[in-house]
Amino acid sequence: MNPDQRPLEVAPWVDTDRLPGLTPRAAARLRQCLEHPAAPRFTGRSGHRLTAQAVRQLHADKAAMQQPDPRWMATFLAHCRQQVPHYRHYPWHNDVSALPTTNRHDLSRNLTAFVPDDIDPAQLIAYETSGTTGHPLTVPSLPLVAARYHCFHERILSWHSIDLQSLSGDTGVMLVGDQQRCFTYASVLPYWDDKVLLKTNLNPADWPEPDARGRYIDACKPLLITGDPRSLSTLLSLAFSHRPAAILSTSMTLLQGLKDRLVQRFQCPVINLYSMNEAGPIAADDGSGNGLRLVQSTLRVEILDRQGKPVITPTDRGEITLTGGFNPCLPLLRYRTGDYASLTEDAQGRRYLQQLDGRPPVRYKTARGWLNNVDITHLLQPFGLAQYQLHQDQHGGLTLGVLGDADRADLERALSNAFGSGFPVRIGRLQPKADKLIQYTSHYPGAHNG
Repeated sequence: MNPDQRPLEVAPWVDTDRLPGLTPRAAARLRQCLEHPAAPRFTGRSGHRLTAQAVRQLHADKAAMQQPDPRWMATFLAHCRQQVPHYRHYPWHNDVSALPTTNRHDLSRNLTAFVPDDIDPAQLIAYETSGTTGHPLTVPSLPLVAARYHCFHERILSWHSIDLQSLSGDTGVMLVGDQQRCFTYASVLPYWDDKVLLKTNLNPADWPEPDARGRYIDACKPLLITGDPRSLSTLLSLAFSHRPAAILSTSMTLLQGLKDRLVQRFQCPVINLYSMNEAGPIAADDGSGNGLRLVQSTLRVEILDRQGKPVITPTDRGEITLTGGFNPCLPLLRYRTGDYASLTEDAQGRRYLQQLDGRPPVRYKTARGWLNNVDITHLLQPFGLAQYQLHQDQHGGLTLGVLGDADRADLERALSNAFGSGFPVRIGRLQPKADKLIQYTSHYPGAHNG
């Protein structure tokens, strides 16, 4: 959706500029959510900006995404070569893996060079993202591209035997955040039976009173709830009885302990979704236990080593690198994400990301040898943490910052057992950050941070 902070000159439920083709039913649903006594203070305005023709195109796109043209890669590469200024002078090869790689720094430094010449600037919308690499980025997009997220969500939910289109209710999605300040809004989804979309901030300062948060969720009854593990952890602390059809966890690693608590409370699938603004949904838990299954049929995923070469065996971890995508305004060609995983394939040809981590390998010294960041993730999985940061200083001392309600004595005991004597442990509270994934650092001699 396109954030728009112009003066709120008309009531949202009659705003046909941002919400073309607004039906009386959609307007009534939107007004009911906005004027509810427990409603939060919405800080902005947003809309789908889709014409009736664009909605029809979306349904056609959904069918095409399910059965893509097997020649899509050749077509995509030809378009990059002819229309994208940054790629036009590449040393082109028949082998895609021989082409140069790009990264977020390249996009941040000269974004316009990555936008194809055949994109109409008048149609562009933009998303601002701070990311985790220190390179703020404005992602160019189109209203139709934003709506395509729903197509991928439909696919992901179908893996869990949920048919989104058959679900009845007035509110389709509630995105929940938990930040000091957050852009929040209410909109409608013309491609999903005119259901309401709510983006909310669970910070009590945005609500009439703290208890209003639970009352509002019970009143709106969103079919899907999506948020990062921090906000989903906050959701567990609220009193309400509504159970969504599913919960999507995005933006950072969802640890198994927190997932178990969410499943126990809401009795619905809790789905870990790996996504980014530059590429959209990349992979998601399909319930098989094999890892995160790749979502997009026209997104090529490579795993590269430190030298930028493909890893030798499927079990090797490396940097996730993307080619293709569903956003024609930002065609990605060997785009290094800064995230790390291994890539495997099952007997049916379905591909999965395993050992996903948003940081390069980090090694920690222990009394018996070394542990890496994946080992630490496995160690802390059972504790139900929303987020954590582990640092080892040059003397071997460990500082664990946590966001969540785990017993600190149990955490200290787990780390002490894993590291052994001579590695003192200090547990503290982690200040919430915008970072996408869990952080690891080690300054111990002989350790490395990737």
